[in-house]
Amino acid sequence: MNNELFDLKVGDISFKNPIALGPMAGITDSNFANKYAKNAGLVILGGFNLDEETNEAASRMAERDRKEYVTDNPLEFLKDEINNTNTEGAVAANIRSATLEPLLEAAEIIKNADAILELDAHCRQKEMIDIGVGEALMHDIPRLVEWIEKLKETGVILSVKIRANVVDDIELSRKIESAGADILHVDATLEGKNKADLKAIRKIRDSVRMTLIGNNSITEFSDAKDMFSRGVNLVSVSRGVLDNHNLIDELVEGVTDFQEKIGWYNAPKHICAGEGDLRGLTFCCLPIKPCAVQNKLKKLGITPEEFKDLKMEFAKGTKLEFGDSTCFGSLVWCCKLTKFCPIRDGVLYMLDMSGPEYMQLKKELANYILENANIPVNETE
Repeated sequence: MNNELFDLKVGDISFKNPIALGPMAGITDSNFANKYAKNAGLVILGGFNLDEETNEAASRMAERDRKEYVTDNPLEFLKDEINNTNTEGAVAANIRSATLEPLLEAAEIIKNADAILELDAHCRQKEMIDIGVGEALMHDIPRLVEWIEKLKETGVILSVKIRANVVDDIELSRKIESAGADILHVDATLEGKNKADLKAIRKIRDSVRMTLIGNNSITEFSDAKDMFSRGVNLVSVSRGVLDNHNLIDELVEGVTDFQEKIGWYNAPKHICAGEGDLRGLTFCCLPIKPCAVQNKLKKLGITPEEFKDLKMEFAKGTKLEFGDSTCFGSLVWCCKLTKFCPIRDGVLYMLDMSGPEYMQLKKELANYILENANIPVNETE
């Protein structure tokens, strides 16, 4: 596989593809990762319990037949597990502690191993919540923010795993980002449904700029593609690997093929369809009447005229500047490559411009719009 195919990097750590093995307590250890996630772009081990309180809580959970990691020397166990992971991707460790000090000690171990620390603000087991761990952190944002800030002082690359639809997702996500976390890992839980909450993913994407990992109900590439198109940079799979040991390989193959053909594996849905995130403005035509585009522009705090100016400023000197025969006289206003359009494709042919090259420019345009907008981002749809 071409390691340059995906432009995925956080700090000094690169991901060769956007497929991750997610953490499953008592299951996702180095042996599991080496066996089933050899080709993953990211392996997240754990969750590991770092102090006496979390180990005692895990012991009680194990008594009711839950798999958990219960260890006498948690930090040595953590270090060994990271060192014993032999995959081709980056490594992260999902960790829990009732107090900050063990997390800070773990951060040094993880940083020195060139790995990623993932703070567990996700576990919903009562034994953990009762001691202020896991999901309890989502209900105590000041403490969560303080822990993120302290962990980032160590220099470690930090991910925070949360569960959607528990508290205000937008407020929580923004607080996590402003505190300095590098990655937000979202379990897009949709209670009572055997599917991910894609709307929650899209709303979070519209609220933060940090690297986003999406998780929940991914059993085939079409599921991953749905989540990618709502703005996640990576998807993680966990339980699905237990049912299909080849799942990660299948997802890597699917997303690699898609990226080679399209050039932007997580390109957004079109905004006019009601499902696109803010990045979808790159595919929008000139807003000349009230429509969904106008609503997105309001979220960014820019007028239609400013939107027009941003697009034309970017297009100048690029191939997007051309296309007199298109609907608005420039490729800058044209739609996604996966949408059939013989006029757009005819212009690409005349310019000797490949589809992936077109989509890469559209990706750069999306970033340009977001970076140059006012970005107040309303909290409601």
